[in-house]
Amino acid sequence: MENSDPFASSTAPLTWHDFLERMRQPSAADFVKAIKSFIVSFSNNAPDPERDSAAVQEFLANMEMAFRAHPLWAGCSEEELESAGEGLEKYVMTKLYTRVFASVPDDAKLDEQLFEKISLVQQFIRPEQLDIKTTFQNETSWLLAQKELQKINMYKAPRDKLVCILNCCKVINNLLLNASIASNEDPPGADEFLPVLIYVTLKANPPQLHSNLLYILRYRRQSRMVAEAAYFFTNMLSAESFISSINAESLSMDEREFEMNMESARALLSGLSSDLDGVLKEPQQKSLYSKKEKDPSIGSDLSLLSSEATSGAKLEPHAKDQLITKVPSISDLENKGAAMLLKEDQVSLAFREYPYLYANVGDLTVNDVEDLLNHYKQLVFKHVCLSKGLGVPAPPLPLSISQTQGQKHAETMKDSVDTRAAEVKDNTLKDIGSTNDVSNQVSLFEVETSESKLPQEEAVEPQ
Repeated sequence: MENSDPFASSTAPLTWHDFLERMRQPSAADFVKAIKSFIVSFSNNAPDPERDSAAVQEFLANMEMAFRAHPLWAGCSEEELESAGEGLEKYVMTKLYTRVFASVPDDAKLDEQLFEKISLVQQFIRPEQLDIKTTFQNETSWLLAQKELQKINMYKAPRDKLVCILNCCKVINNLLLNASIASNEDPPGADEFLPVLIYVTLKANPPQLHSNLLYILRYRRQSRMVAEAAYFFTNMLSAESFISSINAESLSMDEREFEMNMESARALLSGLSSDLDGVLKEPQQKSLYSKKEKDPSIGSDLSLLSSEATSGAKLEPHAKDQLITKVPSISDLENKGAAMLLKEDQVSLAFREYPYLYANVGDLTVNDVEDLLNHYKQLVFKHVCLSKGLGVPAPPLPLSISQTQGQKHAETMKDSVDTRAAEVKDNTLKDIGSTNDVSNQVSLFEVETSESKLPQEEAVEPQ
């Protein structure tokens, strides 16, 4: 009987590396050959989502059955066999990612439409419009759930993407439970959970949400889409369906008010784009005035251009404020960085400077404390500088040391500003291993994203 917990094997230590090590054994040569052959033959076929999904599911099922009968896994526990299946799925789908993710134009088109719609609705949506009780409203803490969902494009394996959704849902679920306990209300159910998930998804607006959900649905091993994983994923599908068809009625709004809000949001986003274009054109106008000084014969033409430019450059006070204060948000930078990471062949190299990213509590020793403290100081320094550069306030950190020690640490950080300024300028990738109060109640699954190769892997290149 297969493991009823779809993520039990995922929490086993060295799951991914254990699979790779077994595949490097001489007795696994037939497995290696079969995996490579499948990847090559699959990649040579034209995209067909339904056929591709069936082919992957059949291959994974057959290989897992072969694992169970092979001496390499003789005497292994059910958990270890599940781990082998997880490793196989991760390896195969990482290699096939560019071939199967958003592989047809219709999926890409729906991604764009959904992203654009959410970009508009998120400008005016309020929790009460989704019938979220005041008792359960906690937008500050909901940011934690949004950040988990926004990580979805950092990963390629179906399970890793699913974990991002589960982490998001677990944060929401625990916040609702705490709120119900504090207000002496009944434990929250689906009627309380789904509206909050919809709101969090609207505010997070992860790119290619539709394609990510289809990718998980098609290529996550179906036998592991059970229990909690199936429940939360089904809720996410419901959230996407609701958002796709969102209208005045679904938000309990007057039709005219809804359309006015949509138009206002569209004008706002379009205006910000126009303001940016104006900033880019300004150096060109300065160049024209410089030419006028050198060649008076073009004065009449430039005079006309100048008057038109002046009349068109008048901005309302609020528009000027938008032009001055508009900067990329941290979420925008995170999404941009995630997209850049996906284009890298060796994602793990981007995290090689963070040796404790995938460590468990039991892996740490007393000798690691000093190193961890130094990493923490660097992280705080980078975070504060990034917040200052973006013009947003940095959230205060709780003090667990005396005021004297805090001042000493602050002086140390200040002394290192000049030497680290250049590094901070380019470092906009957030620390994905951050912790918070909710993390004490929410067990965030740790996901290894390293892309190791099977023996003689150089001969296989995914298309």
